[in-house]
Amino acid sequence: MSVPPTAISPLCKGYIKQVNSGDSVVIRGPPTRVPPLPDRQLNLSNITAPRLGRRPGGNVKPEDAREEPFAFEAREYLRKKLIGKLVLFVVDYKAPATGREYGNVYVGNDIETGENIAESVVAEGYASVRREGKGNEKLLELEEAAKMAQRGKWALNSEGHIREVIWTIEDPRVLVDKFGRKAVNGVVEHVRDGSTVRVLLTPSYHYITLMMSGIRAPGFKQDSEAVEPYADEAKVFTELRLLHQDVQVILESASNQNLVGTIIHPNGNIAELLLREGFARCIDWSMGSVTGGAEKLRAAEKYAKERKVRIWREYQENPNSGNLKGQFTATVMEVGNGDSLIVKSHGDGSLKKIFLASIRPPRMDERSVEEGEQQKKPTRPLYEIPFMFEAREFMRKKLVGKEVHVTVDYVQPANKDYQEKICCSVKADGTNIGEALLNKGYATVVRYRQDDDQRASDYDLLLAAEAKAAKDAKGLHNKKEWKTLTVVDITGDTVKAKQFLPFFKRAGKTAAVVEFVASGSRLRLYVARESRIITFLLAGISCPRGDRPEPKSREIIPGEPFGNEARDFTKALCHQRDVEIEVDDIDKAGNFIGWLWIGSKNLSLELVEMGYATVHFSAEKTPYYRALKIAEDNVKARRENIWRDYIEVKDEIKPEDDKLERKLDLKNVVVTNVTDDLHVFVQYTDEGDKLESLTNEIRRDLASNPPLTGAFTPKKDTVCVAKYSLDGEWYRAKVLKELTNRQVSVQFIDYGNGEVLNGAKCAPLPTLPGANLPGFAKEYALACVALPKDEDYAADSNVALKEELSFGGRYQLNVEYKEGGVDYVTLTNESTQDDVGELLIRDGCLHVVNRREKRLQKLLQMYKSAEKEAKTDHRGVWQYGDVTEDDAREFGMAGR
Repeated sequence: MSVPPTAISPLCKGYIKQVNSGDSVVIRGPPTRVPPLPDRQLNLSNITAPRLGRRPGGNVKPEDAREEPFAFEAREYLRKKLIGKLVLFVVDYKAPATGREYGNVYVGNDIETGENIAESVVAEGYASVRREGKGNEKLLELEEAAKMAQRGKWALNSEGHIREVIWTIEDPRVLVDKFGRKAVNGVVEHVRDGSTVRVLLTPSYHYITLMMSGIRAPGFKQDSEAVEPYADEAKVFTELRLLHQDVQVILESASNQNLVGTIIHPNGNIAELLLREGFARCIDWSMGSVTGGAEKLRAAEKYAKERKVRIWREYQENPNSGNLKGQFTATVMEVGNGDSLIVKSHGDGSLKKIFLASIRPPRMDERSVEEGEQQKKPTRPLYEIPFMFEAREFMRKKLVGKEVHVTVDYVQPANKDYQEKICCSVKADGTNIGEALLNKGYATVVRYRQDDDQRASDYDLLLAAEAKAAKDAKGLHNKKEWKTLTVVDITGDTVKAKQFLPFFKRAGKTAAVVEFVASGSRLRLYVARESRIITFLLAGISCPRGDRPEPKSREIIPGEPFGNEARDFTKALCHQRDVEIEVDDIDKAGNFIGWLWIGSKNLSLELVEMGYATVHFSAEKTPYYRALKIAEDNVKARRENIWRDYIEVKDEIKPEDDKLERKLDLKNVVVTNVTDDLHVFVQYTDEGDKLESLTNEIRRDLASNPPLTGAFTPKKDTVCVAKYSLDGEWYRAKVLKELTNRQVSVQFIDYGNGEVLNGAKCAPLPTLPGANLPGFAKEYALACVALPKDEDYAADSNVALKEELSFGGRYQLNVEYKEGGVDYVTLTNESTQDDVGELLIRDGCLHVVNRREKRLQKLLQMYKSAEKEAKTDHRGVWQYGDVTEDDAREFGMAGR
């Protein structure tokens, strides 16, 4: 092997790293040498290839940026022939001014038998021979032959042999959509760092900067000499495998002016190889767009971490990552606000609160920060945070009461603000719930530090689902759809409850969702039709109360026996379930009373059957009484739960019930107030002087020692004095409820009436003898009568009752029986001796209520005779006939 006599260097070997043009190459030394030899650019001696086009701008003049015909074909001919191959080369001379080296490159075992690359380029017509050179006779012959054959640049027509390179991409997203994730041919023109390259797409000639999806290699900081560890090694690793290689590119997304995608090479995926060798790490923001999924990339990174190679040399696994790794099946009992569940394990039956791993539920501050709104802490996050309710409802309908498969991914340690969180991936019927939430746009994915391994096992699927929802502008990703849910909470608001009672009654069965279970028979419901939250009490039963916190101290107040069990039973059966309700009435606190169904199950009946409730006397007037009574008798016989100590005794007739004659103990009274539920307040006439004297003393004391306005703050259940609005005088009163704007609801305890007034019109009760005596007004209910069910007739009956009991008139009161802690009485006009109940029954204003006591039968006979007369004469409620008989026939109530 001999060196040409013109050579100034010995024969060298190297690998073609890069082909700059048809007459210039970059040669690197053997990769096994340490340290590696520097790269050498070698220009082929005595020939000139057409000049390639360059990116215009900067120091490049427009005329220098133009491409000459056949320049790209010349470069491509040389690239495909030489790239990556071992070659022999000699340097003929070095230009003193520029330092450029010129020489010859040979492919083969020696230069005598090897292929002279310069001669091959000239023979193909891709270069011209310099006339001033020496020893170039063969090159001139080859050039002349190429001209004669019209090869390459010597062709008669050069049109179509000049590229129109698109150097600048105005909108990368348009290019991504244009190619639509299809593989596009290209050539890697430059390697910026291990995971960022410049690619020339063919045949469109787009010149793009491409960042590899899902990974990031150490890089070089601009305008700085600082280099991240292993940045040089990662760049060389990629150059050796991709530079000037034919590849296929899948464009997947865009980041600023850079495109993000996957590079496909015949020898494999360079991104996966970089990860395995510890030259790169996975990044989350682009992992969701990786074609074919991210499993292989994650596995490659894990492999490098386990070996602790290169960038992972100091890697330590997070102690909280996977220390509770495990899987179990469970039943979902409750859904939290968008990212948490309470499940009952099938293994040990315990309740566990788990969180969806790597899922962030909707948050108010996301919109507030972006739109410059002042952040406010929501009082009802479920309804006030956009899409929080939709997220909860999506999971509630899909999961509550269903079996799920739980995989524990990591545990988030407790800190000063939050408790420890067990974060899991949850699947129902094969569906990843976190992924389903993200697909709907009801949540976002938590972003982590690069060295944080605490994340969902299907984290990349979550990223892909989020990216798809963002692309489709679903849910949280569409700011135009951001809105809060307008919900009115009327729990404990008697005024609003009374306003809505007619709507509920007319609606019949109404759909609702159980939001909270306070006890076995007390629930909080969300009624979507009316957008209302109400407190609902089960009708027809009495249920023991469970343990509950004291409102102020939050100490636990022990409950009644089986109260907790009743609450748990109700919660397991209907918490967060779709139910139907039928409202009958409201109580004094504004709570709705009625019946609740879960599917075909009547909850009142279910509680009685389980022995967690007893039948209330009010159920006797309902169509469900017979079923309730049978269920109660059955559970009594089984001695279950509240009936475990039940001893059956034969019904004994009470002495007072066995009497044939009514006991008359008449008391002279004055009626002072009548309520809308047939209750009356009376004063005993023999206490009138005592009341008048006490009232005058209180007013004299207040006149001589007037109270300071605003000094007294009336509190609930406090007995004080208050000014009655009609006459402006002071009376003793009890505070029933504190309202807004310093308003209070009071009842005048000596008269039974009440009103809402400003707290400034209340004052402390003077310290006088007798001032603390119980109120002179006593409350009773009318015996053996009931109001009509129709609201209009009931209202007319109340008016008639108030007119009949002319306030201030004298009556004789007789207690007939006691029920539910209330004395039921008859009232007889002192002057006319007319029974008030009988008069109202005869006028068709009241119905007769049957009683079993023998001593009341004569009274009932008198009342029924009056009722028969009212029916015959079509008075009041009977004006269109016997409505009770019509109801019985039409609604199947006959014979009950």
